[in-house]
Amino acid sequence: MMQRKKTRVIKVGRIAIGGDNPIVIQSMTNTPTADVAATIEQIRRLAAAGCEIVRVTVNNDEAALALPVIRKSINIPLIADIHFDYKLALAALKAGVDGLRLNPGNIGSRKKVEEIVSAARERKVPIRIGVNTGSLDRDILKKYGLTAAALVESALQHVHILENAGYEEIKISVKASSVPLMLQSYRLLSQKVDYPLHLGVTEAGTLMAGTIKSALGIGILLEEGIGDTIRVSLTADPVAEITAAREILKALGLRKGLEFVSCPTCGRTEINLVAIAEEVENRLEEFRDKELRIAVMGCIVNGPGEAREADFGIAGGKGEGLLFSQGKVLRKVPEDRLVDELIELIRKHVS
Repeated sequence: MMQRKKTRVIKVGRIAIGGDNPIVIQSMTNTPTADVAATIEQIRRLAAAGCEIVRVTVNNDEAALALPVIRKSINIPLIADIHFDYKLALAALKAGVDGLRLNPGNIGSRKKVEEIVSAARERKVPIRIGVNTGSLDRDILKKYGLTAAALVESALQHVHILENAGYEEIKISVKASSVPLMLQSYRLLSQKVDYPLHLGVTEAGTLMAGTIKSALGIGILLEEGIGDTIRVSLTADPVAEITAAREILKALGLRKGLEFVSCPTCGRTEINLVAIAEEVENRLEEFRDKELRIAVMGCIVNGPGEAREADFGIAGGKGEGLLFSQGKVLRKVPEDRLVDELIELIRKHVS
């Protein structure tokens, strides 16, 4: 069983992060924050999918002015993503955000940092320092090259600025688009600090490639006990990030909930297994939070036996299939009724 590193506990709104608290799923909107209606609608979709903390870009005054309405209209903690402009950070704090994503070394003078820290302390708002391979200082790159040491050194410089200002409500990320570099960076950082860490592979890519890279990078670190929050960064609808994150956590046994399994197609398959599996997976969304294992198997010969641990499942035949439960065959059903009857069977079980 994996042994998680004990990190400090911080709170983002009502969500506790670090220590023994569950790994938290995060995402970020891709709407213009000043478009209040679109941003609220997207956040609500993210929350419905299982997002627990959401981040929005605050890149201008219009975005900052939108924050109070957005904050009052959603039911998950809101983080403001700030770069360079300390006035926007102060405006975001005044608007009631639950967290800041801000690198204090990019803000300017110590006085400006102290103003932000004073406002954050008053409101008990944590600050995430986020370093990635595209934001490294030239001097650090010259000294270390594009390495884990460079990412960690950069992060620690920002951390020390906050510590020197007397603030330690901190979370850190050191993301890279290269999985090996991302792994090395978080491992090194974890040895040096006990602040909670936010995991992610930056610029991971489109839906399939990005999910694979993220699952590898995030999954390996979580298995090693490193990480307190995660974001799967995809060039896709942000809701897909939540689906991927949940599946990563469930695969590692870090979250309970619905598990869906299906077999690969082979020459014995005589039903439209791909279409049936995809339809079942889509219709299982209503049972997302139930502790169920559902299987779709391609053939009657091995299906119920191979998926004997499934609570309910389908095993295909020729133009028909079997419904089964924990290895026991329940009944034979025509192919065009298999999905409907499986869903009805599950509903009766969970009602």
